[in-house]
Amino acid sequence: MSLMSSLCVILVVLIICLSTPFAFGDDTVPSAYEVLQDNNFPVGLLPRGVTGYEINKKTGEFSAYLNGSCSFSLENSYQIKYESTIKGVISKDRLKNLKGVSVKVFLLWLDIVEVVRDGDELQFSVGVASADFPVENFVECPHCGSGLNCNKSDDFLSSF
Repeated sequence: MSLMSSLCVILVVLIICLSTPFAFGDDTVPSAYEVLQDNNFPVGLLPRGVTGYEINKKTGEFSAYLNGSCSFSLENSYQIKYESTIKGVISKDRLKNLKGVSVKVFLLWLDIVEVVRDGDELQFSVGVASADFPVENFVECPHCGSGLNCNKSDDFLSSF
């Protein structure tokens, strides 16, 4: 084989290797909704259409991203608003230090700072007050504006 042929073979092998993703162990990346479920939360805590997220697997710090802010009604009494970036710390049965999620109570928008799961109830805290809702209210993802569904296909993961 000539030197030129050898270089061409090496170049082709290199291109194939660099363009093919390598799989080491499990190559499936969980969606943001699956991360919620892994921590005993229902998928409906996040609205449909999360475009991506980041999570530090050691500390639980996360950021979830939407295309823009979004809002919807909960039980026809509370208006919930998500900013385009939602941040916090997730662990089993607890979301804390939340930023980017708020609820309208009367005329005021209050930040939801913590969500705790206690059996079949979710407790939402705004710091000075909290309200409990059945987990079953969050089985499906709210669609901003109207409708329910979870879109897992657009998620991506990166770790700090």
